[in-house]
Amino acid sequence: MRHFEKVSLGLFPTPMYRLPNISRELGTNIWIKRDDLCGVALGGNKVRKLEYLLYDAKKQGYDLVMTTGQAQSNHAMLTAACVRKLGLDCILLLKKRGITARKGNQVLNHLMGIEVRYMDTDSYDDIYQEMDRIGKELGRKVYKIPCGGSNALGTLGYIDCMKEIAAAGVHFDHLVCACGSGGTAAGCTLGAKLHLPETKVMCSMVDDDSFDRIVPQLMNEAAELLNISVEIPFPDLMAMWGPGYSIPSAEGNEAIKMMMELEGIVLDTCYTGKAFAGLVRRAREGFYKPEDNVLFVHTGGAGGLFAQDWEAER
Repeated sequence: MRHFEKVSLGLFPTPMYRLPNISRELGTNIWIKRDDLCGVALGGNKVRKLEYLLYDAKKQGYDLVMTTGQAQSNHAMLTAACVRKLGLDCILLLKKRGITARKGNQVLNHLMGIEVRYMDTDSYDDIYQEMDRIGKELGRKVYKIPCGGSNALGTLGYIDCMKEIAAAGVHFDHLVCACGSGGTAAGCTLGAKLHLPETKVMCSMVDDDSFDRIVPQLMNEAAELLNISVEIPFPDLMAMWGPGYSIPSAEGNEAIKMMMELEGIVLDTCYTGKAFAGLVRRAREGFYKPEDNVLFVHTGGAGGLFAQDWEAER
């Protein structure tokens, strides 16, 4: 297996433990992997990906990094935090979608002094072209990180995570993660094939992109990078996106409240609340046995929670 260098950004391994109250409520053994406690800003899954991506940027001599996402993008905020930590420059070029006011993750971007620009478009192709234009205007070569850090190199971060989980020595029957741009789902699914072969991975989608195509493609590309020959598993994708990407769902909000009330752990409305709602639904439908160990991968995103108008729920 080919080895790739990375820069150290997070505090790994992240904590992993059983949730006693949630387990009692759902009638099976629910565990959590706390990648929200990885030590950068409010934490999240993107840090594992950024360790590889920003090493690549530094190795190639880039000093300006740009990425994208919607207005409350946790990925964009974490990219800015990690780029600042490495002493590089960062511009966020975000879709003008969601809450653009100085709330939630935009507060953190402001505190870091990050330049944030918006484009009124739904096309990432338009955004990447604008990044090239900005780089040309500034006379600088831009290292472009795709939405969610979801490319073959970024996918390696969650292959690492599955290896980290395997090293803990706990057998897991099931693993649940959110799927919003495909990289984490691809890394978990391929990583489990390599390091947790007896664990079934469920990826809970938060939008209606073609993840049945995107996730296997990323797994294939990551396997090629690693120079490994492995049968690529088809991901178990569960639709949980509700009204749309970054839009809270009633089921997701109930899952957020359950986790906070029973375990004191903060989930978010875009990703982890919806993913945990998928786990709750399957548990209540009898998908898991009482003796099963089910691992929920907490991929962060708490900053966006504080941009939402919870008064509207009353």
